[in-house]
Amino acid sequence: MDLSPLQYGLGAGAGSIVGFSLGLVGGGGSILAVPLIVYLVGIKDPHLAIGTSAFAVAANAFANLLNHARHGTVKWKIAGVFALAGVLGAFWGSTLGKAVDGQKLLALFAVLMLIVGGLMLRGRSASGDPDVVLTRGNAPKLLGTGAATGILSGFFGIGGGFLIVPSLMFATRMPIYYAVGSSLVGVTAFGLTTALNYAVDGWIDWPLAGVFVGGGVLGGLVGARLAKTLSGRKGMLNTVFAALIFVVAFYMLYRSAGALGIFG
Repeated sequence: MDLSPLQYGLGAGAGSIVGFSLGLVGGGGSILAVPLIVYLVGIKDPHLAIGTSAFAVAANAFANLLNHARHGTVKWKIAGVFALAGVLGAFWGSTLGKAVDGQKLLALFAVLMLIVGGLMLRGRSASGDPDVVLTRGNAPKLLGTGAATGILSGFFGIGGGFLIVPSLMFATRMPIYYAVGSSLVGVTAFGLTTALNYAVDGWIDWPLAGVFVGGGVLGGLVGARLAKTLSGRKGMLNTVFAALIFVVAFYMLYRSAGALGIFG
């Protein structure tokens, strides 16, 4: 697909918005990738937007994973089992997503955004067992929650970190700072699985994905720096960001309803 220089510039800007939000509030930002690619960049095919977004989210997650690995906040065995189950789920979910009408998929995506916004308003406890390891007791929970999260991630073409983090905490009782670091293994794996599945049908614009990732890296650096300054106001930042997600979700529902002829 041939895009104009303006659209590639908007793609870089969209990536910087996603990266900035991820760096600032630590999660949920990638949920904005698809609506930004559709409504800001102007990609009319929702499937192309989802495929491109999936690859960009996976690339950004991998970059963040390297940073968390250096700080020792990744439980590799636990994350590996979760990701293995999730990859199978992501393949199945992305295959199902490709078969759904694009406008209906966007409408369902908007509903998911409302759920994400609600979850961001809930506080997460930092308590847990920092020495948790993979055991026969938590492995079944990891496999089950991993597969379920992977299906949703693949179907909507999202990283799914907002689902992976609480799933890891539920399955293993690990503290949130380990769950965040470990979740990036799943986000990377799920995103790549979805992207490859979409790439088979030509539903990835590689140059757009490249500029989106580049913008995301720069935006993430700015967001992370600002997050240190505003660390005492994280609750307020989450509330503001959740409100933004609600606004975008309602806009998507309105546009999708019009495209589907619900308003006549």
